Amino acid sequence: MPVAASLLPPLLAAALCWGAGVAGAAPLKVFILAGQSNMQGHAKASTFEHIGMDPATKPMLDAMLGPDGKPKVCERVWISSIGCGPDEKAEQTGKLTAGFGASQNGPKIGPEFTFGIFMEKLTDAPILLIKTSWGGKSLHTDFRPPSAGPYVFNEAQLAQFQKQGKDVAAMKVEKEKATGVYYRRMVEHVKMVLGDLKRVVPGYDAAQGHELAGFIWLQGWNDMVDSGVYPRRDQPGGYAAYSDALAHLIRGVRRDLGAPKLPFVIGVMGVAGPTAAYGPDEQRYKAAHQNFRDAMAAPAKLPEFQGNVTALLAEKYWDRELTMLKARENALRQQAKKLATDGKLKPAEERAVFEKLRAEGLTDRERKVLEVGISNFEFHYLGSAKILGGIGKGFAEAAHSLMTQGQRQR
Repeated sequence: MPVAASLLPPLLAAALCWGAGVAGAAPLKVFILAGQSNMQGHAKASTFEHIGMDPATKPMLDAMLGPDGKPKVCERVWISSIGCGPDEKAEQTGKLTAGFGASQNGPKIGPEFTFGIFMEKLTDAPILLIKTSWGGKSLHTDFRPPSAGPYVFNEAQLAQFQKQGKDVAAMKVEKEKATGVYYRRMVEHVKMVLGDLKRVVPGYDAAQGHELAGFIWLQGWNDMVDSGVYPRRDQPGGYAAYSDALAHLIRGVRRDLGAPKLPFVIGVMGVAGPTAAYGPDEQRYKAAHQNFRDAMAAPAKLPEFQGNVTALLAEKYWDRELTMLKARENALRQQAKKLATDGKLKPAEERAVFEKLRAEGLTDRERKVLEVGISNFEFHYLGSAKILGGIGKGFAEAAHSLMTQGQRQR
């Protein structure tokens, strides 16, 4: 588990954490990271090794590890996170290191780890990450901002409910209750942390002040797969309602936090990589997936958001080799299953057949990649630290670019 700086002797903690509060030091830069399960992060620390197997990403691994070879503990980055702990409201705080991802079967990381590591390299200021992420949450309902208005069931949904004999009036009441719950929790937690920064950042000096420096959004799966809410999702414009709600979210966060030009980075869904590279088994999803990605990125093109909203394509960080090796391994597993069925083999014998086929069909390196590169499902970016680490690094670079652009415009 992450170790909070507050566990250190008070005077030592203050000196280490804040540079002893030297007068004239830069204000604390505060970044908000919000979204659903992929913002939580399901990449186990055990997948770090895979990052070093690729010369292109080996430098990222070097930045993620300390001199002792263990996950780095950032000296100038602190975090307050809710939604990743044992319950939805449990808060985790401390200096940023590995372990602030989803709590199940950890330690895990999300984008926050490399975001903090590389933002620390890009600025001399102390940094605070406020992470609010809950698995399985939608923008159309859960994160829906007040200005977007209540969610209204479409005609197809209402017809389906009536056909199923459901109490539509009661469903409307329940939907109204659920609407915006996680938007409000997000804003409330940010305000709570900002109201007592010294609680999370030992040694914080109010005289130095703080600034809201950026908002990072990584969400989308629950909207993308909801054919009820988006019945035309395989057609151009089928996710227009998502674009509209996301634009409202940007405006709402800025208004509610009193930061009218808060830099905002949209993490555009990238599961399975670029749709142009989809294989035969993925073609049936291609149109919907691309339409959704276009809808996610659309708010960044609005005139009102020019210069302070940008879209980062998470697909750029997908590792196609993992997908291909996983597909080959699954084909070998199916081959073993068929041989077991034909030969009426026992489970242990089937496993032995599979291991033999795997040893013959995959090289030592390929088996190693599968063993240390994947720790979760595809919709969780394979639980790959290489993928989520790349996304986090990309977020830091995009946020820093918006920050510097905003400073030039002042």
